Amino acid sequence: MQLNLTKPLVFFDLETTGINVSKDRIVEISVLKVMPDGTEHKKTWLINPTIPIPEKVSKIHGIYDKDVKDKPTFKDLANEILEFFGDADLVGYNSNKFDIPLLVEEFLRAECDFDVKNRRFIDGQVIFFKKEPRTLSAAYEFYCGKKLENAHSAEADVFATYEILKAQIERYDDLKNDVSQLSKFSSQTKNADFAGMIIFNEDGIETFNFGKHKGKTVREVLEKEPGYYSWIMGADFPLYTKKILTPIYLEIQQKRKEAAKKQRELNKKRQELENRDLSEDELKNLLSKKFKVK
Repeated sequence: MQLNLTKPLVFFDLETTGINVSKDRIVEISVLKVMPDGTEHKKTWLINPTIPIPEKVSKIHGIYDKDVKDKPTFKDLANEILEFFGDADLVGYNSNKFDIPLLVEEFLRAECDFDVKNRRFIDGQVIFFKKEPRTLSAAYEFYCGKKLENAHSAEADVFATYEILKAQIERYDDLKNDVSQLSKFSSQTKNADFAGMIIFNEDGIETFNFGKHKGKTVREVLEKEPGYYSWIMGADFPLYTKKILTPIYLEIQQKRKEAAKKQRELNKKRQELENRDLSEDELKNLLSKKFKVK
């Protein structure tokens, strides 16, 4: 079957130095870009992560330090990768929890603007776990009737994910061949960031989902405890989590500056009027008219 697309859909898979989104790095990225007319373009990059690959991790995906020591870094490749992705929506397996957050972190470290707000995300694992809770290899066998050869090879995994998604759409009547619907079905929580540290509450407001302020809105916490922002910015939180917090914090600080400025103007005007020896009633009347103060 051919996917019903209005813009390109990128299937991608990462091999990394580990599973810590904040600290680990990409060592391989494989991408399959499916165009609205059904044509396919693929690309795989080996990447120097600039940090050692633990041996136990290398034994899983087969990529060792010697394999990537002479390869370009992610920062070297960031613009090329971004250009290949274009404005495509993204598909992966466990991608909402791991691949997309880590990819975004790498782009942020490379100071490259990777737009996520205008992309939709489909996670084959979420669909699979909701329908048939198993592993990628089991999903491939279940949906496609074939054994997954070379599991944990990025290219093998990304093509398996592509075939699985098409088979899932054909199997389940309630899954439409529509990226928006598939993206919505793939979403488990309404996260404001990828790590799930900040979520949207029932009113669509950014809310902390961890620590002592869990359940409180970001705005109310940062208004009462601005030092909490400084602590997060200095701690080992994902860069994208920090990026979500920053505009809220800056908006609060700007409003405080404006309020302080208005108060200074009010105090100055009050002093000027008091120097004119006005009565208390006249002073109150003039201030109320200018600053709407009762």
